[in-house]
Amino acid sequence: MKVTVLADNTVATGIPKGLRGEWGFAAAIDDVLFDTGQSTAALDNARLLDVDTKFDDIVLSHAHYDHTKGLEAFLDPFDSPTVYCHPDIWNERFIREPADGRTLADPIHIGIPYSRAEVETGADIVEHRDPVAVSDGVFALGEIPRTHADNPAHLREENGELVEDSVPDDQSVAVKTTDGTALVLGCCHAGLRNTIEHAETVTGQEVRYVIGGTHLVACDADEIHDLADWVEGKLDVFAGTHCTGFQAEKILSERLPGAFRSVGVGSSIELPQRV
Repeated sequence: MKVTVLADNTVATGIPKGLRGEWGFAAAIDDVLFDTGQSTAALDNARLLDVDTKFDDIVLSHAHYDHTKGLEAFLDPFDSPTVYCHPDIWNERFIREPADGRTLADPIHIGIPYSRAEVETGADIVEHRDPVAVSDGVFALGEIPRTHADNPAHLREENGELVEDSVPDDQSVAVKTTDGTALVLGCCHAGLRNTIEHAETVTGQEVRYVIGGTHLVACDADEIHDLADWVEGKLDVFAGTHCTGFQAEKILSERLPGAFRSVGVGSSIELPQRV
């Protein structure tokens, strides 16, 4: 099987010409689309990379716009794909403190920019909290139990007030292969260890491959080293993208030299056959 990065903060290759990066994430997991970036870049990049853009199944990791705004480009009212998402994905999300240190007088909406009714005009929607089989060997993990540290981010609206957002809708995709489970992450707000353990419960296999956004950008060096202690020797591939962060990439490249991959838009990660 193959995972191709269609949207990410960085572009991994200059060929083909015209590939575009953006803050966000999207990946083709064989014939399943996972997340959609924040513009038409994922669709445009897929065309340049000769990736089929007619996806029957689309999984959304969570509500934030940099994973969902590109959805419209992949919808087709005449050939509706199935969109898998957590029911809380439609809840309003906001940011008041951007990463540049400012505090905004008025919070900015950063949730999915479409209503459920709007998405339904071009897709069949499957809302789920439990794991769902999307395709042969491919599972949308649903709501992830949080035994270990997670990665809350920004604000959500609850009973008319803005509260810290634990991002309960965060989910990832697990793929059963002939040599362990491949885990593809959007932002991993549920926490990497929690997500790996849940994926292993769902698939009945050890996770051997991790690809995507890990939100380790929100962790300090000690926390990243603690995580490295836990995954060291466990993974064959660690390809952190999007919200992994420069500090985490540096530490993990040193701690996991045999598994670490530097990837971005245009990267294709070849993995064992899915089962």
